Amino acid sequence: MLEKIDLEEIVSVAKEAGEAIMQIYAKDFTIEYKDDKSPLTEADTKANEIICASLQTLYPNIPIMSEENKQTEYEVRKKWEYYWCIDPIDGTKEFIKKNDEFTVNIALIYKKTPVLGVVYAPAMDEIYKAKKGHGAFKNNQKLPLHVNHTPKEKLFVVASKSHLSPETQEFIDTLDAKEIKQVSKGSSLKLCMVAEGAADIYPRLAPTMEWDTAAADAIVRESGKMTCSYKTQAPIVYNKENLLNPWFVVK
Repeated sequence: MLEKIDLEEIVSVAKEAGEAIMQIYAKDFTIEYKDDKSPLTEADTKANEIICASLQTLYPNIPIMSEENKQTEYEVRKKWEYYWCIDPIDGTKEFIKKNDEFTVNIALIYKKTPVLGVVYAPAMDEIYKAKKGHGAFKNNQKLPLHVNHTPKEKLFVVASKSHLSPETQEFIDTLDAKEIKQVSKGSSLKLCMVAEGAADIYPRLAPTMEWDTAAADAIVRESGKMTCSYKTQAPIVYNKENLLNPWFVVK
């Protein structure tokens, strides 16, 4: 099935959603709040419509899980072999702040593992993409772009702009390097920074959902890095009964 998926088609879908998002980004937009108090804008809704409709047309036999859709019961989805995992706008808070650090995330999951991912940052016109066995790329350059050969001397750690937990800060403070340079970024771009080598490690000792990480995680894995559970050190898995990710570290 994976070989039949055209990665460039998925890039085009992400870009189409990104164009619609940017039209809304350029004007005043309304903000609603979901039951969990997280923000929702008309851009989230519009991008979700575009992505879901496009994927249903291109690959009608592959089910879709999106942050903005009603979730399928576990008894049904646990039987899925392949499915799309989508976050139409990851970093809605960054979108509202208008700091450009938000992304369109489209992943293909195969038996709990992300095997294809597209992360598009429309305001920055940056596109990350990966397909299992074919490498990971940023704007068509193969990842990683940089390798830190002296991590004991200087370590680059990326952390969240909106959600730096005390536990994450504590983890950063215990890292073994003479100099620790902390950088912050919004949305799934943090995972992509590790994939490209702009950061060495991304600890996330705070809640995230599967759709927040799936697409970027595919890029991380194809770049030769891994997203591991903080507690078990095993690679994180998807399509769990509870869609909350464990605390994790990307390295």
